[in-house]
Parts: sequence; C-alpha cells; structure tokens
Amino acid sequence: MNNRQKILVAVDDTPTSEKAVKYIGDIAGNLKDLNVCLLHIYPEPPPGYYASGKSLPEYQAAREREAADIFAGALAILQKYGIRKQAISSECRMADHATISQTIINVQEAGKYGTIVVGKRGVSKAEEFLFGSISNALVHHSRDVAVWVIG
Repeated sequence: MNNRQKILVAVDDTPTSEKAVKYIGDIAGNLKDLNVCLLHIYPEPPPGYYASGKSLPEYQAAREREAADIFAGALAILQKYGIRKQAISSECRMADHATISQTIINVQEAGKYGTIVVGKRGVSKAEEFLFGSISNALVHHSRDVAVWVIG
C-alpha cells in the first residue's frame, strides 16, 4: 500500500516546476510526518553524443550538477513553507531505456509514494497528440496513487 504521507515531486528548471514546489509547500507546509522526495529525471544522451569523444559518466556528472541547483532552489522554497529539511530528500536519475513518465512511475512504485506532483508543461495540442505529455502519461498509467498536475 502506498503511503499518503510520502510525496514525490518531479522537478526541473521550469516555472511550472517551481509552481508545483510552492503548491506542495502551501498545501503541506505544516503537516507532521510528511516526507517529500524531489525527483529530477534527465534523458539519455542525444544521438551523436559519444561520437564527440565524451563519455556517459561525463554526461551523468553534468546532469547531476544541474540537478543539484534545481534541488537547492526547491529545498529553499519548501523550507520557507515550514517543511523540515530532514523531511526532504532528493534523487536524480537518468531515464535509462524508458520514458521520463515511466521512470517517475517506477520511482513512485519502488518508494510507495502516495502522491506524485508534476508541473504542467506548456505544450500545444498538436505536440501533445504527436508526442504525448508527461503529466498525461502519469494520469493514465499510474495506479493506486494521487497525481497532482500543477499548471
């Protein structure tokens, strides 16, 4: 059974991600026994990446440095709303042979999070039809979990 006091927040460097973090702070800022995991997923290296002589560890290190900045900003926001630093964790992971939405679901299931929170991306209807959206995929493919899409 998923734990309703465990919240998984997918974060990146977009304004809607920041809105999602602020929303969690506003809603859950003073709840006891709350655990928030900030999750940053990045895609696999682009085609041709290795042809330039770069390695996977270099790529991962660069993405993790970017994630550290994102986590620091989100942590500061959550603490401003009264969520204790000890109640906040972070995880950075590459979407290895999976979509970003499937990777989020995998982390949710493994950690038994009761809620997934994502910011809505500003994609057009045509882009959503062709490529789908992370929030849409989460709503349709996750099970036994609340999915909050913050726009």
